[in-house]
Amino acid sequence: MRQQQTPSPSTASLLPQRSTVTRGKYSITDFEIKRTLGTGSFGRVHLVRSKYNRLYYAIKVLKKAQVVHMKQVEHTNDERRMLKLVDHPFLIRIWGTFQDSHSLFMVMDYIEGGELFSLLRRSQRFPNPVAKFYAAQVTLALEYLHSHNIIYRDLKPENILLDRKGHIRITDFGFAKEVPDVTYTMCGTPDYIAPEVIARKAYNKSVDWWSLGILIFEMLTGYTPFYDQTPMRTYEKVLQCEVRYPNYILPEARDLLSNLVTRDLTRRLGNLVNGSADVKNHPWFGEVDWDRVLSKRIDTPYEPPIRHAGDASLFEHYPEEELDYGVQTNDDFGYLFPDF
Repeated sequence: MRQQQTPSPSTASLLPQRSTVTRGKYSITDFEIKRTLGTGSFGRVHLVRSKYNRLYYAIKVLKKAQVVHMKQVEHTNDERRMLKLVDHPFLIRIWGTFQDSHSLFMVMDYIEGGELFSLLRRSQRFPNPVAKFYAAQVTLALEYLHSHNIIYRDLKPENILLDRKGHIRITDFGFAKEVPDVTYTMCGTPDYIAPEVIARKAYNKSVDWWSLGILIFEMLTGYTPFYDQTPMRTYEKVLQCEVRYPNYILPEARDLLSNLVTRDLTRRLGNLVNGSADVKNHPWFGEVDWDRVLSKRIDTPYEPPIRHAGDASLFEHYPEEELDYGVQTNDDFGYLFPDF
């Protein structure tokens, strides 16, 4: 695997600036922007190359005005803080952040293998051992986050990337939050939101274990159990929690799913007194060597066809637009993001 290093900030960005670019941080001039890897409500993710060590990174760019308009200031600051806190083989790594008058920038690992979502759509559904491999790595990532009182809250195949060897990296910490007790915020993706969140009840780590169940179900079947054409109908189905299991789902898998995708928090695995151990010790994971999974000493079921450093062929193409990064004009919102 190509050794990754922190991108070196330019000499210019170390000088005092008459802007919101913090002294000693990176600036957009430290990177060559190659192409867009993804887009969202607040901005986009770019593949970039450092002008100094010539390695590739992903930069997530958020428009401050959009973040403020969509009332996502707290989530955005939480995302930066959570990424700075975490250090785990199956979680994305952040190298630094900076801002200009209009945008916020997060410099992260570039994970070349594309989204698990894309692989699942090409495959239609995964065989049992393949779903188990990815589920085991996700389980270890959730266990780590929960040990640091962090709830992820947006688990789905689109937020799971594959590295060049085929191991996972969970990305997009926009809804992650450090919660020592409980929280009430309604957030997430409709197909994956737990019923206690929809019902506006207090919740904690239980919601991530529900989402793990939905993820395993989708990997095994190719669809989510409560999908409907509108979010409201999906929410109604989630609250009813009537899951129809196809005949090809093995009994052990069905038993695990029924104890993850359950409204009853006194039954939901991961939420009980033994925490994540109840998930890891379930018979469906019976033959999994968790230490080997964590240390990546296990063959991956799929190795992405990466042809060269900076290969982005496994990501969808998005229309490129004219960029105004680096502009220094009136900054109406910089005070809301002091740590960037």
